[in-house]
Amino acid sequence: MDEIHALTLVSELGTDFTQWPTVKQFASWLGLCPNWKKTGGKVKSSRTRTGKNRAATALRLAAWSLMRSHTYLGAYLRRQRARLGAPKAITATAHKLARIAYNLMRYGLAYAQKEEAEYADQVRQRLEKQLHRRAKELGYEVRKIAPAGPTPATPAPAVVT
Repeated sequence: MDEIHALTLVSELGTDFTQWPTVKQFASWLGLCPNWKKTGGKVKSSRTRTGKNRAATALRLAAWSLMRSHTYLGAYLRRQRARLGAPKAITATAHKLARIAYNLMRYGLAYAQKEEAEYADQVRQRLEKQLHRRAKELGYEVRKIAPAGPTPATPAPAVVT
């Protein structure tokens, strides 16, 4: 997040985040979380509510700037973009940024920046866990095999003339 977006957030939200008791209420106030419309147990719509909240706009712009970033949040945005499409991915990343900003401002927690490789490892571990669980449900057993290492180069046969 650059200086302009940070200043926009401080000017719109102030520095006292105690007016929002939880991070969920903060994200809802910003309009960055889904607005579930259910009837009869069926979800009719889950779009985020529209609004002219400048803080939410600043968070969306900050999220969009992460598209080519080699950080945890950049990898998250690219993965969500492939899965959901660009507009929903930007809103989801802005929601994540809002949660980070809330925890920084409300509780004074330090932000530990993670790298893209950490996010890739986390996604891989989650996929492996899901694969093992699903295979067990279907009555199979999955074992991990060692990756094939480099094979020693075999010498070319000598040609005798």
